[in-house]
Amino acid sequence: MSDVSDPGMAMAWCPAMSSSPPLSIFPDRRERVLLGLANELTDGELLALLIGTGSSGESASQVANSLLELGGSLQGLARLGPNVLAKRRGVGPAKAARLVAAFEIGRRGVRAPAQLVLRSWHDVVTWAHPRLALLEYEEVWLLSLDGRNRLKSERCIARGGLHGCALLPHDILRPALRDGASAIILVHNHPSGDPTPSAEDVCMTEAVARGCSAVSLPLLDHVIVACHGATSLAEAGAVEKSGVPQAPTRAACR
Repeated sequence: MSDVSDPGMAMAWCPAMSSSPPLSIFPDRRERVLLGLANELTDGELLALLIGTGSSGESASQVANSLLELGGSLQGLARLGPNVLAKRRGVGPAKAARLVAAFEIGRRGVRAPAQLVLRSWHDVVTWAHPRLALLEYEEVWLLSLDGRNRLKSERCIARGGLHGCALLPHDILRPALRDGASAIILVHNHPSGDPTPSAEDVCMTEAVARGCSAVSLPLLDHVIVACHGATSLAEAGAVEKSGVPQAPTRAACR
């Protein structure tokens, strides 16, 4: 007869005994996930399950908890790049890649469907916030729309450091025309957490708007997202409004 006091052993659950298995019978994280109880695992337990194994002198749980201390939270951990994660004791390149992939899957899971209709800049924020708001570096995305403001394609056209990306109008126009866009929207994030447009943001937007006008391609908006809100440059007056309903210039992201 099995000794259920042994933490390495798991007693077989008999459905006739109970409508749901008590967690004490299934101490293993993997078993709980397979039972549909992933939502009851702590952040540390979920991370430990992803990590799989620890290192000499450290269990997977200890490595997971040290990662949470490093990031401060799951959200903070998701902002760290693979190089930072890989340097942590007990992680290394393979586990770091696994963690980054898991965070990316989470982001993609809340993305909008391919035929999303962007009726206002708030719709753009809904698309962009889960993807960009927590990044520690800046990314600029080009959203190509069809004649009914449906999203045709989405692509990252620039990636930079904490203080911005270098971008020229032709970097935007070429892929937009190649995608057969009827109109475009630019989106980028501010790693600082403040969505207020910088002078460079406004200057770049005006240059892109002039380039778009030259090829009769409407630039509907340039939206900035950050941890603490979002801003529409069309509403701020840096982009001539065309096809984007009016809304408050700035909104808090929830």
